[in-house]
Amino acid sequence: MSDSAIHAIAGAAGGIVAMSATYPLIFLSTRAAVETKNEQKSTYQAILDIIKREGVFGLYSGLDSSLLGIAVTNGVYYYFYERSREIILRNRQGSKALSTLESMLTGLIAGSATTVISNPIWVVQTSQAVRTMGTDQPQKSVKKLGFFETAQNIIAKDGVGAFWRGIGPALVLVINPIIQYTAFEQLKNFLISRRTSKLRAAGGAAAAVAVLSDLDFFFLGALSKLIATSITYPYIVVKSRLQAGSANALKYKSSLDGLVTILREEGIEGLYKGIGSKIVQSVLTAAILFAGQRRIFEATKAAVQPLLKA
Repeated sequence: MSDSAIHAIAGAAGGIVAMSATYPLIFLSTRAAVETKNEQKSTYQAILDIIKREGVFGLYSGLDSSLLGIAVTNGVYYYFYERSREIILRNRQGSKALSTLESMLTGLIAGSATTVISNPIWVVQTSQAVRTMGTDQPQKSVKKLGFFETAQNIIAKDGVGAFWRGIGPALVLVINPIIQYTAFEQLKNFLISRRTSKLRAAGGAAAAVAVLSDLDFFFLGALSKLIATSITYPYIVVKSRLQAGSANALKYKSSLDGLVTILREEGIEGLYKGIGSKIVQSVLTAAILFAGQRRIFEATKAAVQPLLKA
């Protein structure tokens, strides 16, 4: 099994762990992004309202789709990213660290492939998350649908093409992981270079190279995701509304028209609805993923290698 395939397995597993830990924040940010009313609610108040109307498990509507989505998304992304990285490094001499341009190229390849493949899953997840929106009565009888039931409903109502709603802004959002992974790679390279210089200056071997800890990967993952999410969040709002099948959003002529329409009708705050919970969720997810994926990769490789030699 190639390192790329092991990275894909580790990325999928790490993503499932991170998603499970932070899903209520994804649920809240998705609903806030889709909501067109100018309601000012704190995250705490939003949680209380949902629990009152739908119970604690209401915060986990769409979790099944999200776990499938993050497994597919991370698995595909890590596979294409690591595969592209291997090809680039194999075909050039010198440093084994990607340059900024090379990081962006590998991110573009991996992100585009991931977006096209995983978009149907995120359409289902978004539809599940917003299904009970607008339900004001406590415990109102609105049946929560599973993954396949939601998918069947989408096909019956809007056809198979609906699974690629929001693909435009989703492809634009390929820049999010490009920014994230580029920032991560460059921050990692900088940190390793700086610590290596200090290590050698302190009397270490000339060939000594600093090794980053799990905590380093945790904070580097958090910081890189914070940068990426802060820059791209308005497109996340447009994508969420399109994937939810919002009547207003389906009138958008393009991603840019969606941004302009939201800005005109809801003001600048409309482009950043739900950003608080989204940033907390994204940063925690990325931090857990970057720290966990490395360990899972090492454990998976250690378990697989003896089997391949047998």
